Amino acid sequence: MPSEITAVETDVNGLSGRYATALFDLAKDASALDQVADDLRQIEEITAVSDDLKRMIRSPVISRANQSSALRAILEKVGASLLTLNFVGVVASNRRLFVLAEIIKDYLKILSVRRGEMTADVSSAKALSESQKAELVTALQSSVNGKISLNLKVDPDLLGGLVVKIGSRMVDSSLQTKLQQLKLAMRGVG
Repeated sequence: MPSEITAVETDVNGLSGRYATALFDLAKDASALDQVADDLRQIEEITAVSDDLKRMIRSPVISRANQSSALRAILEKVGASLLTLNFVGVVASNRRLFVLAEIIKDYLKILSVRRGEMTADVSSAKALSESQKAELVTALQSSVNGKISLNLKVDPDLLGGLVVKIGSRMVDSSLQTKLQQLKLAMRGVG
């Protein structure tokens, strides 16, 4: 059954877009859109903190079977759904794990478009609390007049503050940027 949302509407394309669209269709048919999204976010988080896992995913010398069984063990440990387990297994057996991060982003983008949400990419110096996330969502929703979903990333180099990007708009209130601007201003003095 073809997807109701086209690649043009979601701006997903290429190899990762095809896999993400297929996963979206499977998850929709299984009424597991949110479960799969949660599973994919967990994969993203686990991969972000493990350099060994990143190397294993990208390595052409590790066999498909070993990659698949390693990822399956990790996903079972975190309680991923059977659909996600099987999908990642197919991606591994097709030797496409190198695009897994892009597949995850594309799936989440398709899901957001389907729900009429805009995704805000938010970088912060440390993890935001639940109340901070709620305040941020409220503030962003009032500024764009629509639903917002957050794609959070921790970047300790920011020192403090936030960098928020929604579509082509970006607001950088990070301490790092403010210090750089101050440094440039100081160069002009004297």
